[in-house]
Amino acid sequence: MDAASPGVADPSQCGAQELARAFAARRLSPVDAVDAMLARIARLEPKLQAFVEVYGAEARLAAEAADKAIRSGHPVSPLHGVPIALKDLIDLEGRITSGGSASLRQRRSQVTATIAKRMLAQGMIVLGKTHTVEFAMGGWGTNQHLGTPWNPWDPATARTPGGSSSGSGVAVAARLAPWAIGTDTGGSVRLPASFCGLTGLKVTVGRISTHGIIPLSTTLDTPGPMARSVEDAALLYNVVQGPDQLDLTTRGIAPDDPLPTLRRGVRGLRLARMPAVEREGVAPDMLAAYDKSIDMLANLGAEIVDVALPFRFADLVAAQAISQAESYFFNGYLAEDAAAPLDDAVRKRVLSGATVSANDYLKTKRLQQDLKQKLYAAMDGIDALLTPTTETAAIPLTEVDQDQVPSRFTRFGNLLELCALALPNGFTAAGLPLSLQIACRGYEEAMALRIGHAYQQATEWHLRRPPVD
Repeated sequence: MDAASPGVADPSQCGAQELARAFAARRLSPVDAVDAMLARIARLEPKLQAFVEVYGAEARLAAEAADKAIRSGHPVSPLHGVPIALKDLIDLEGRITSGGSASLRQRRSQVTATIAKRMLAQGMIVLGKTHTVEFAMGGWGTNQHLGTPWNPWDPATARTPGGSSSGSGVAVAARLAPWAIGTDTGGSVRLPASFCGLTGLKVTVGRISTHGIIPLSTTLDTPGPMARSVEDAALLYNVVQGPDQLDLTTRGIAPDDPLPTLRRGVRGLRLARMPAVEREGVAPDMLAAYDKSIDMLANLGAEIVDVALPFRFADLVAAQAISQAESYFFNGYLAEDAAAPLDDAVRKRVLSGATVSANDYLKTKRLQQDLKQKLYAAMDGIDALLTPTTETAAIPLTEVDQDQVPSRFTRFGNLLELCALALPNGFTAAGLPLSLQIACRGYEEAMALRIGHAYQQATEWHLRRPPVD
């Protein structure tokens, strides 16, 4: 089938559900879509470096099989043939999964991650593995040895793509894939979503299995969808969520389909703005977009209220004992090996966990539960807390300070076991994306998605495309 079929001029520009509808209507085939994306990857990848490995031949074969199934009237699901990209933390049996580390480039996966199994069971086609910060331990998206993806919103200047799911963010933004999977331990889905102009969902621990995913912090790690719309993010989340006997954190957590409530709008909801003191240090253009987003949600029928938070966002960024200790447990052996080719900044972060005492760890765990209880009390009767996702738009890589992190507004969601959605809400004068975060109580992903979808139905920020071709 010609990729220029009526109504589908360029399959690489389509979102995931748009592709699925085109497949069902026979206006497009999975082969068309995969060929278009592989061609775009081949053309842009030398500059963008979104992928650490592309599965071109295998993806083409899977697309041909999907096309036959659809033509015969027997697709395994409505998403059969839709391509996806996976972060290089997610195991696919027989494939290299290195966690972004040159030290692990020979690590061949012995299992397929549960999240990948669920996507493959739907007939999705994996285009390849995307770059990540080494061990997923960094928010700027840099990788000293395997390469830092190029943020596609500025073709002239290398800017932070956000991390640690840097390649997934760049791949989806640059239309190399319609959606992708990232992971979020301190903001690693939401930060690249912010800097790359995407929709990214940080789920509650236990919502999505982490079996078969290289860990950073087992008590904080959460896989999640990255897409160009809330609608696509909600669908992908719904496919991969649910209990898994191979991950005990998912036990007893019933799936919660977000699709029935996605279009209910925000009328009658109570949404909290962040305290005025938290506006300090946020770029004026980010604040202006934030204020306009609040006005938009109010115009859509939400009640905007104030809330007294039991913490300052920056203080929770410093509460890293949990992730430091758990990362050292998994990766300390490599960080201690001076001959191992580790990113300098990552080695320093991992080694910081060596000095975390049991007392430090348990004090932070107690702080976690205390602040969570206080936050829930403060948010009684409030459906979501609204913040910017980041303090600024993407900065040049030359200005990145590896001793600082861009996770001021994201880290609290992980530490306090919330769920949160990042989505584009404007652009700077230079054309760089700005982002709104919608944070909800744990296990209220459907609410965050509902609010985000209402916002995207009334705006078009998520439809803009970066200037790369």
